[in-house]
Amino acid sequence: MRGGAQQVCYELFQALKQVKGIKPVLLASVDSTYPALFKSGARITGFDGRPDEYVFLSRDYDYWWHRATNPLLLESFAEFLQLVKPDVVHFHHFLTLGLNLLPLTRRILPNAKIIFTLHEFLAICAADGHMRRTSENALCRYESQVRCHQCFPQHSPEDFFMRKMWVQDNFSYVDLFTCPTRFMIEHFKTWGLPEEKLVHVTNGQRNYASGGAKKDPVPRGKRNRFGFFGQMVDAKGVQILLEAVEILRADGFSDFEVQINGDNLNFASEAVRKEIDSFAKAEAERPKKERVVSFNGGYQVEGLPVRMGKVDWVVVPSLWWEIFALVISEAWMFGRPVICSNVGAMAERVSDGVDGLHFEIGDARSLAATMRRACTEKGLWDKLVKGITLPPSGEQMAHKFLEVYGLEGSARHATEKTTVVAMAAV
Repeated sequence: MRGGAQQVCYELFQALKQVKGIKPVLLASVDSTYPALFKSGARITGFDGRPDEYVFLSRDYDYWWHRATNPLLLESFAEFLQLVKPDVVHFHHFLTLGLNLLPLTRRILPNAKIIFTLHEFLAICAADGHMRRTSENALCRYESQVRCHQCFPQHSPEDFFMRKMWVQDNFSYVDLFTCPTRFMIEHFKTWGLPEEKLVHVTNGQRNYASGGAKKDPVPRGKRNRFGFFGQMVDAKGVQILLEAVEILRADGFSDFEVQINGDNLNFASEAVRKEIDSFAKAEAERPKKERVVSFNGGYQVEGLPVRMGKVDWVVVPSLWWEIFALVISEAWMFGRPVICSNVGAMAERVSDGVDGLHFEIGDARSLAATMRRACTEKGLWDKLVKGITLPPSGEQMAHKFLEVYGLEGSARHATEKTTVVAMAAV
């Protein structure tokens, strides 16, 4: 499963290919978790015979300073830019690419426009960009060198001071930053990015529901089927959903189903892995008629019609702010109301009682109560479905980014194609 940043980058690349006068080129960074792609001496290669799609083979990456350290890789990147000669270079991440590619891009292409889409808080927060306090397991609302040191005592406050200076210095080479939600803009303004460089561009994607969700063959009067879609890592909160299931069972309520759609459990902490594995094992040992949770594994977006056809509600129990929560858009494509944590991008996008329901972040009992309400309150599902607005398409997103690039309208009348390089980490 691709993460949200990678998916948005690829959706934009595909949408730009349909725009007259624009030639998009994709450069995707991969690390050693994809060893089959690494060839002896190769640094940047084509990918699977696909036109204008290239792979940046990341080596010797410094995860503290977030910089590329392999001189031959940096040399190859410079040569790539010189060959492609893009008018716009659009970064969708720096992880496994390197912040130092920003000044290098400016040196090689002094007249190109450099755009950076912020998909999380990794620039601000060393805790995987989640802005969540490791020292007290709570959301973090602002950074400081002492607060960051409390989360990572192995690094001194001065380390974090220097890290912030390093990130902001490299960010100074960016012409414009885009954020998919407005609350995110406020975080980066507080951190120190110039307000005039921050632009709101919401994420768009193809409508995978154009053919409709695959309907359950049995006519249904109840709306008691819940679905989780996403990566099964700590921050996504699937463990909170499973705890809510146990609470409902203990309260004598079991007239519901939960479909777990996701993978990457190997990237979860040991404690969360054990919790999920233990639940799955216990569920499998129950008599079939008592099972309410199904683990369906990972999926590609093309498989959403079948997966969404098995649920009435999409649950987004994330334990961090979320930047956009692309799964909300996917739920709305299929006319599924969202039940989500009441913070960050989720609270900004989902209006409680209008197109979805909120519950207290990290509170399994609050989620359980919300799920029970969703199952039992007459007319609630129909009311919320009527409140859903279809999310932006990939085409709409592409035209918004053309405005950011300064190319909307002008590219269509150009005699030569304007080249845009989109970059992301896989």
